[in-house]
Amino acid sequence: MADNNLLTVAYIVASAFFILSLSGLSNPETARRGNLFGIIGMSIAFIATAYFKVSNYGILLATIVPGVIIGAVLAARVAMTSMPELVAILHSFVGAAAVLVGIASHLKHQTFPTVTEKTIHEIEIFVGVFIGAITFTGSIVAFGKLRALISSKPLTLPGRHILNLLMLVACVYLGYQFVQEQTLQPLLIMTAIASILGIHLVAAIGGGDMPVVVSMLNSYSGWAAAAAGFMLSNDLLIVTGALVGSSGAILSAIMCKAMNRSFFSVIMGGFGSSGGTTPASTEQPEGEITPISVEETVHLLTEARHVIIVPGYGMAVAQAQHAVAEITKLLRARGIEVRFGIHPVAGRLPGHMNVLLAEAKVPYDIVLEMDEINEDFPETDVALIIGANDTVNPSALDDPNSPIAGMPVLEVWKSSFSIVMKRGMASGYAGVENPLFFKENTRMLFGDAKKNVDAILVDLLESKGKK
Repeated sequence: MADNNLLTVAYIVASAFFILSLSGLSNPETARRGNLFGIIGMSIAFIATAYFKVSNYGILLATIVPGVIIGAVLAARVAMTSMPELVAILHSFVGAAAVLVGIASHLKHQTFPTVTEKTIHEIEIFVGVFIGAITFTGSIVAFGKLRALISSKPLTLPGRHILNLLMLVACVYLGYQFVQEQTLQPLLIMTAIASILGIHLVAAIGGGDMPVVVSMLNSYSGWAAAAAGFMLSNDLLIVTGALVGSSGAILSAIMCKAMNRSFFSVIMGGFGSSGGTTPASTEQPEGEITPISVEETVHLLTEARHVIIVPGYGMAVAQAQHAVAEITKLLRARGIEVRFGIHPVAGRLPGHMNVLLAEAKVPYDIVLEMDEINEDFPETDVALIIGANDTVNPSALDDPNSPIAGMPVLEVWKSSFSIVMKRGMASGYAGVENPLFFKENTRMLFGDAKKNVDAILVDLLESKGKK
């Protein structure tokens, strides 16, 4: 009895740390502290569970040690730019774990005081396996799209919504059959159908909406973990799963609102949505490209009064945020107003750009969200776009047939000059050509973002030394 009380206390303390962790992760400036709280909470939970619940430490070590080694190696090697796909594939592990726990829990011989309790337990197993299977395969598809192993274009099969509905109805019927017969076969058949459903739901969503999908899969993995907690009678797992599930759903809803997407549409594979699922327009942007040199870029920046920097995935790939921070310091020292405009899904992961800029110690008061800064572009002299594409694409507003139609974007073209840093003329992640590149007030600075940003920094330092 005393052991159970101590375990309960440990779980309560761990839960408190998890709540503090989520609170810390809500702000880039406190993200490091939030991660620390999460580590402490998980350590307490693991030690308490191992001490009070485990009898065979040999088996525990045989499973934990390889996992720790593999996780440490992968975490050490992964770049910040690869974080979205890492998050996606980790969600698949949670989903697979929920499926395996559910099947194992069903196969384990257990006695229940009443028929009602046994029925509830079987329902817990079925729901946990269902959510886990969708999370497992859906996360793998999201990983493939983020990794460019699968086309980012939405898979729009004829009658896909009816197909999803039929699979859902089949799963509900199999659930009824499973509870009535309490045999393994309906559970396995449902697992197969739910796995196909997970693949189809995510495959039907375009690459432009993939950050929302990753966030939603985070929510699914949380609910899968909570379901596993019910099956294992583990209060901490229930609480932790519910925290992750609810926070992921809230984040997804916020992102959908910011992107003018239907929350229901995204989680249901584009159901009822025209934006993001319709074929791209066959019309190609017209006009001429106007290239610009580093020297000309520096001249425009130093002659400007108001500058807005728009970072994107290209800045993350090039790891150019520190040089950008130095450029910002030098321009502000000249009396030039410099601010940053951040799109909700810039970088393929919520908060990706905010974290990079916070890492480079860019003052947080000049880092503004899209809604806060969009109306200021008409009064801006220079908009410096570093590796962004879809998030600054005017076709989202002008072309109703575009896959990103209806998605709010940073309206950089309204500034006096837009300087776009890109390696080449490749389309964005959503596979959409960008008319911004052909506008009269747009200048294209081609080449590696890091090299160009470093060259701009050197030129600014030299011009400062001459004064």
